Amino acid sequence: MSVQIGNIDLGKFPLLLAPMEDVSDPPFRFVCKQNGADMMYTEFISSEGLIRDAAKSLQKLDIFEYERPIGIQIFGSSIDSMREATQIATKAGPDLIDINYGCPVKNVACRGAGASLLQDIDKMVAMTKAVVEATHLPVTVKTRLGWDDHTKNVYTVAERLQEVGIKALTIHGRTRSQMYKGEADWRLISEVKKNPNIEIPIFGNGDIDSPEKALAWKQEFAVDGMMIGRAAIGNPWIFREIKYFLQTGNFLAKPTIEERVEVCKTHLQKSIVWKGPKTGIFEMRRHYANYFKGVENFKETRMRLVASENINEIYDILEGIKSAQAAVMA
Repeated sequence: MSVQIGNIDLGKFPLLLAPMEDVSDPPFRFVCKQNGADMMYTEFISSEGLIRDAAKSLQKLDIFEYERPIGIQIFGSSIDSMREATQIATKAGPDLIDINYGCPVKNVACRGAGASLLQDIDKMVAMTKAVVEATHLPVTVKTRLGWDDHTKNVYTVAERLQEVGIKALTIHGRTRSQMYKGEADWRLISEVKKNPNIEIPIFGNGDIDSPEKALAWKQEFAVDGMMIGRAAIGNPWIFREIKYFLQTGNFLAKPTIEERVEVCKTHLQKSIVWKGPKTGIFEMRRHYANYFKGVENFKETRMRLVASENINEIYDILEGIKSAQAAVMA
């Protein structure tokens, strides 16, 4: 049976690309969509930034037709600001609005936004209700198990947010106090999914980094789909690899060096078009190590890529990776 969010049909077991700050921009989303991501989200956007017309926040509203279905994710600490930001985000034409109640980083959570709302469920519910009422689009939520080990309250959170109208819930299997350390615990995610009162799709998030794990956890925890974050950085092929494994039980061949170079170049080209040459080149630097993980003697090549500010020189260095690998194979 297909998973539905409002009138959005995501197929039988959708794989979602997580909203990641400074990562999930349009260039990165492009290569993930090409490789099988079923739904994607913008980087999370500050409600206060949208209301103030902050350039960085407004730029994050950029979405493209080929990305659909796509959600705009917003966060904030003020109910009024979130209501107003929802109206602004709706005008940008996404397929849904997502609320971030999961971000653990200090400059978000310590300002009363993101995962901080897990400490005040009544406010979270009131904020969610305000967002739902401010848009005609489906509203979804991403959150964590709780604030810390003593307050794992996502079971209650799921019921209360469903009551005020959210259409899907993604749960990251860690508490806020864990940040990204330790292992994600999917048992509580599974309990939420098995709750007979829950009718909305429940997506699991955290530590999905291989086709084998995706299949094992799909079978064990019975979620409706999975959201993949850090494992997709420099590895957009993970979506197609998981899908193939789920369908056939066989491993899809890993991308060749040639494909890794070509996709990296596409990512760079999109980055330059969207952000301009200077910023586009600068912001690609964080991706090179991941694209070429496992390539022998890559450290020196990476240093040259990171140091270069010339587009043609970077392309030449990337092409050189192909040549070097061909020589090794010969």
